Amino acid sequence: MGGMESAEHVTPCALDWIERKAASRQDWLLHVNYWDPHTAYRVPEEFGNPFADEPLPNWMTPEILEQHKKLVGPHCSHEVMMYHNRTSPDFPRQPGEVLNMEDYRSLIDGYDCGIAYMDQHIGQLLDALEKQGVMDELVIIVSSDHGENQGELGVYAEHGTADYITTRIPMIVRWPGKVAPGGVDAGLHYNLDLAPTLAEMMSFEPAPDWDGRSYADTLTGGADTGREHLVVSQCCHVCQRGVRFGPWMYIRTYHDGFHLYPDEMLFNVEEDPHEMYDLAADRPDVCAEAARKLEQWHAEMMATQPAGYTVDPMQLVLEEGGPYHARGQLKQYCEYLKKTGRQWAIPELKKRHPREFE
Repeated sequence: MGGMESAEHVTPCALDWIERKAASRQDWLLHVNYWDPHTAYRVPEEFGNPFADEPLPNWMTPEILEQHKKLVGPHCSHEVMMYHNRTSPDFPRQPGEVLNMEDYRSLIDGYDCGIAYMDQHIGQLLDALEKQGVMDELVIIVSSDHGENQGELGVYAEHGTADYITTRIPMIVRWPGKVAPGGVDAGLHYNLDLAPTLAEMMSFEPAPDWDGRSYADTLTGGADTGREHLVVSQCCHVCQRGVRFGPWMYIRTYHDGFHLYPDEMLFNVEEDPHEMYDLAADRPDVCAEAARKLEQWHAEMMATQPAGYTVDPMQLVLEEGGPYHARGQLKQYCEYLKKTGRQWAIPELKKRHPREFE
């Protein structure tokens, strides 16, 4: 179904596999992918809304939302569905726009229901595996490919920026006999660090050309194996690179995806996890430090690319006309901005993206 399947479509296949294969004495790997927390939020109506009486995130206020309604760019409050405000009848839990706190309630509850619905289905898999008697020798890993901005940087229900929210993903590891339950690792790791970690945990040699670095010592003994900093990228909705270090999230924008982001942004995500206060102008020293880290990372990546690869992939995206979701959209989007009272942004958008008007 191209990624639009819900858990009730996926779980029966996995349960059937577990019943036929899990008790086999052969080694096996079962990978299950649930889309339910992903836009468009699509949990069946009969699931209800267990979050109807829960408080909303306290960082979002009517005053903040009013500021966001003045912003421009795909997946802003006026155009949650990227470039329009239509709500699909197939996905009523996903509002097409967020113009008041009731709309925001619908969005957050739709997302939370997606997570809760997925959790229940994971529970069905665990119950089935318990029934097969394999839990004592079973490694279970839960992760994701991205987070989800719910208003951060003016983006709603999307993962289109190289920021703290989009790139902060879960990692839960259950490994009987090797990983003590209840441990928490606060270190910085890449998702690509998982492969060498698993290799070490299973006594395999990682491939010599892997960029990842094992954090097996953290899982087995609580050692600090976190990286000093991370560099994260986004090339699909915007072209950005971010540097995460200490309390800081630094973001360098090369193509703003029509959001009119400044070239540099800086957030103290320990004090401001929802990235409300850009400190770039106040802390040029931190921006300079982050820019050095980014340049050092870039030089290392270019020097270690395989033979025949001589161009930064982000540069290729820029030469092709920018990120995929921002190509050939601006003329029509400017007409939508006029209809929603944000025509003030059109001159600046034309200035930044003249190729869109050629």
